[in-house]
Amino acid sequence: MANIKSAKKRVRVNAEKAARNKAVKSDLKTALKKAALAVADNADNKEAVVKEAIRKVDMACTKGILHKNNAARKKSSLAKSLAK
Repeated sequence: MANIKSAKKRVRVNAEKAARNKAVKSDLKTALKKAALAVADNADNKEAVVKEAIRKVDMACTKGILHKNNAARKKSSLAKSLAK
């Protein structure tokens, strides 16, 4: 356990950031799975679901959870699957 005040704060701040990142990643994975399923099943609302997934990817990229190239790759893949 940390003894120095600043080290204790770092532990606390890192735990908060990890929890926030985990929530965003989990939400992103759920959105991507829903989008893939909607496209595969040719659902009526597939455009809306894919659009929402792209929004979640952008949000994760903005928050620094995904690298910009990783986000671009995911968005491209979603758009390509929707266009098929």
